[in-house]
Amino acid sequence: MRKDALHNRERLLRAARSLFADRGLDVPLEEIARTAGVSIGTLYNRFPTRAELVEAVFEDRVATVAELAERSLAMDDAWEGFVAFIAGVCELQAADLGYNDLAIRGGTADTDTGYALMQQIIERAQESGALRDDVTLEDMAFVIWGVAATVRATFRVAPGVWRRHLALTLDGLRATAAHPLPAPPMTPAQTRTAMNNCP
Repeated sequence: MRKDALHNRERLLRAARSLFADRGLDVPLEEIARTAGVSIGTLYNRFPTRAELVEAVFEDRVATVAELAERSLAMDDAWEGFVAFIAGVCELQAADLGYNDLAIRGGTADTDTGYALMQQIIERAQESGALRDDVTLEDMAFVIWGVAATVRATFRVAPGVWRRHLALTLDGLRATAAHPLPAPPMTPAQTRTAMNNCP
């Protein structure tokens, strides 16, 4: 890539990162190009689709989530590892409306790896007896969606209130608090469909 092309790419990524963080993933691409000081044609030359721009902007966040998962799996206490992972992901959501949107919608390049790591975290916490044994990987979508909605609603007025939401949710996930669940869990296909229907 030529030096000027690389420079334009970095300017676009900086502009997109800032605008996404402040307003979410639906910022008009024309505004991103204008903020970066380049034409919309230059943006499309570097990133032919919005999805490619989003993936480039959040590549580091995907890596961060994988690191959170690995650290959580290495913790001696399986429940503390489970909580540390969920809280870590929610902290990323709370700090960045763009990542908050991405967490709801899913679909990053490394989604399968992330799901596999989360499945290990869940199984380990269940084997320890701390996490209720009827929780599935797909149920974790409810946690992410719930916190995401709280983050979106309180981002500018009460930025830390999501922690209360998460604490209430985690108490409901403890094995000692378990009561029979009222409906069967969603299948992976149903979860993907629901993610696609998220605004």
